[in-house]
Amino acid sequence: MRDLDLLINAARAAGDIARKYFNASPEVWEKSGGQGPVTEADLHVNRQLEADLQAARPDYGWLSEETEDGSARLKTDRQFIIDPIDGTRAFIEGSKDWAHSIAITENGLPVAGVIYLPMPDLLYAAEIGQGATCNGARLTASEDKPIDAATVLSAKPNMDPKYWAALVPPFKRTFRSSLAYRLALVGEGRFDGMLTLRPTWEWDVAAGALIVTEAGGIVSDQKGQAAVFNNPHPQINGMVAAGGIHAALIDALA
Repeated sequence: MRDLDLLINAARAAGDIARKYFNASPEVWEKSGGQGPVTEADLHVNRQLEADLQAARPDYGWLSEETEDGSARLKTDRQFIIDPIDGTRAFIEGSKDWAHSIAITENGLPVAGVIYLPMPDLLYAAEIGQGATCNGARLTASEDKPIDAATVLSAKPNMDPKYWAALVPPFKRTFRSSLAYRLALVGEGRFDGMLTLRPTWEWDVAAGALIVTEAGGIVSDQKGQAAVFNNPHPQINGMVAAGGIHAALIDALA
């Protein structure tokens, strides 16, 4: 089985697990260090993904939001980078825009990735050099346009003037809870860009970064540098992903 098919099967199996907990009052705990909530659904999905994926590819490294990290993955040629449920707060609140984000990286770059939203049954997938799809339909990122005609997915704090070189660009801002889903929507061309300006965990964005680039978009950190994965400390300096407006967003940032 090729890597992408392995990820697709794993994502659908994860969805079967998570749906059983959704709107069923799962147990919730707060993580230490203000890192947000985790539910029994996150942990169950993580256990199943780790068991299935590591059994299929025992030589691949493992990085997941819900598994204690170690240095072993740094010595591997390929790595799984996983967020069992991206958008846990949305999951708890009963919103449907949470997702499973599953990627494989090699030499710092994603080579296969899947983002699956179980409730609307949307499966975004990409393999390096093979394009990106949603439920089998080919994705194309949006083309260039004036920044004031663009729609960008971003949390409200990113609109603070301190982050921008001059005035905050007059694009239309909107939001989705899951970073992975935001990236998928940019790859789909439904939105012109997305940005997050705080240190960004790799598991939130690895799969989505590949989906955007394979759809013809551009992904970088907030300084415009290439996003590199499987870092010893698995964070990236923010992320900007967009179709044709990527350069304009980077130029506008402080």
